Amino acid sequence: KGEPIIEIPYEMALDLGRESADPTLPATSFLQKYCAWRSSSDSVPPGDKERGDYFAMLPGYLSEDCLGSTDFFSEGALDMLQSPGVVEETKSRREMVQARYERDVQPMAEMSSNLYRWEDGSNGKEGEDDTTIATESHLQWASWIITSRVLTVQGAPESNTANRVLIPLIDMCNHDRDSPHILTGRAMPGGMLKVVAGADIKTGDAVNIGYGGSVEGNDRFVQDYGFLDAGGSKERGKKKKTGDDGGDFVAEAYKIVARKLVGRGGRSIARMSAAEQERELDALGATSLEDDEALLASGNVVKSDERMSLEYRIGMKKALAEMK
Repeated sequence: KGEPIIEIPYEMALDLGRESADPTLPATSFLQKYCAWRSSSDSVPPGDKERGDYFAMLPGYLSEDCLGSTDFFSEGALDMLQSPGVVEETKSRREMVQARYERDVQPMAEMSSNLYRWEDGSNGKEGEDDTTIATESHLQWASWIITSRVLTVQGAPESNTANRVLIPLIDMCNHDRDSPHILTGRAMPGGMLKVVAGADIKTGDAVNIGYGGSVEGNDRFVQDYGFLDAGGSKERGKKKKTGDDGGDFVAEAYKIVARKLVGRGGRSIARMSAAEQERELDALGATSLEDDEALLASGNVVKSDERMSLEYRIGMKKALAEMK
């Protein structure tokens, strides 16, 4: 406890600039670097030539990891969430990507095909060009990379700024909202970015960190990370001790959202108006918990995004039922 588990020099991280609410700006910078590496372009900046191994381990374009995010859900799957707020934010994010692509990426790519050249390697026929320019969908993927993997790191003490940083190895840590470990360090030359042990670690123990500051609910997880938080290690430990088979267990990540919907506060940063709460509850009331569970058990919902939507609304209805 108290000792560093992982230490990464700041110079090995990829600093994508100041923290902001818009992930598409750093996504354009990341996509340009990623395309240059992917296409083996001569335009790869000297500092990025050594990032090939890191770029190679990132979740690929349209991989299973990114397809779990609502950013890539079908319209039918979005409707199945029964969450107007999540649907509206997802569509707003898509509009931001479209605007950024049309304003920044597309014009630059038309000026120089080397800037956002995406090598797919699918042709291979002599004399034929099998390269493509990064599309709006590629920028959508890059924005998801930023949202799901970037960490906000404070800059130098005198700067009072925070930067978005991709940190190799640290961003490979899985999520556990009950993780005791601490992220620390500064985004500045000579700085060290660390995961410090918040408890003693035994050989073979997983090293996890809490995504979203360990205070966000599954309304954020399904959008930002592409999975549903099924419970922290302490939650799962209690369930095991009590012999709960999982049927009545409700993860904290659902309870956080449920507390917002009924106006009981909670630890999440976001707050909802009475009108927003009513709208969310009305949407969830379109089907019963019993009907949803029967639909999931039937095996008729086979698409991964639709199953995740169904699981989300089932978890929400269980959380709300606990609060009555």
